[in-house]
Amino acid sequence: MTQARVLFLGSNATQIALRGGGSAATGQYLNETVVPAMALIEAGYDVVLATPDGTRPHIDADSDTAEHFGGDQAALERARQFFAEHPAMNAVRTLSSILAEGLDGFAGVFVPGGHAPIVDLMEDREAGMILSHFHAKAKPTGLLCHGPGAIVATLSNAAAYRAALIEDDDKSASRLAQDWIYAGYRMTAFSASEERIAEEHLLKGELHFDMPKALRLAGGEVSAAGEDFAPHVVVDRELITGQNPASDHAIAKAMIDALGGSRAA
Repeated sequence: MTQARVLFLGSNATQIALRGGGSAATGQYLNETVVPAMALIEAGYDVVLATPDGTRPHIDADSDTAEHFGGDQAALERARQFFAEHPAMNAVRTLSSILAEGLDGFAGVFVPGGHAPIVDLMEDREAGMILSHFHAKAKPTGLLCHGPGAIVATLSNAAAYRAALIEDDDKSASRLAQDWIYAGYRMTAFSASEERIAEEHLLKGELHFDMPKALRLAGGEVSAAGEDFAPHVVVDRELITGQNPASDHAIAKAMIDALGGSRAA
């Protein structure tokens, strides 16, 4: 049986701007990248990783801890080894090469979190074209933590929308989001209260916008778990969103279910 392929959209961002000037180091979260990838591969799917410039995503140092693997140091070591050595994490494509190849050969798409995607993927035209395809074809579209910010790239002027968010210009942002393809979808993402904790303890500064605001102004119906950092996944039509790093296993299962279940022998 031919293995179905799942496209992973990775970020190349390494810094994120803070309100008032300055920036903080960022990247993708290790567990949010490898836990879904490993689960999909174990279930019999091929994973293809692509980024805007075709280089591997930078892993946020704050995610490279056993805390994000249930306190299991052995699980952390397996994750590190998988990201360092597995062909799926090293044969990185450019987004443009994926578009040139065509998207019909992919069964689904997944965007890991960490703050990085809201720096580049959120306004990347090619990422928007890719996500628009999966929406139009109603193929499983998974996004975790800050990964849901990438679906803003499907707007006709995503860069201007992101700029309006940075400028606290809600009126312009709402205008720029008219006819968003995900308007009215139920979704989740890293919550405002979780972001305040991350700003204080990790980023050491305030971001220009949080995920609920970015998605709600565009027309998304955003929910959150009743407790910060509790697993929370929302499925609405083809869209599968996870709230935070603790949702890594849950969103991996939801993706596999949406793809039709395990294909492993």
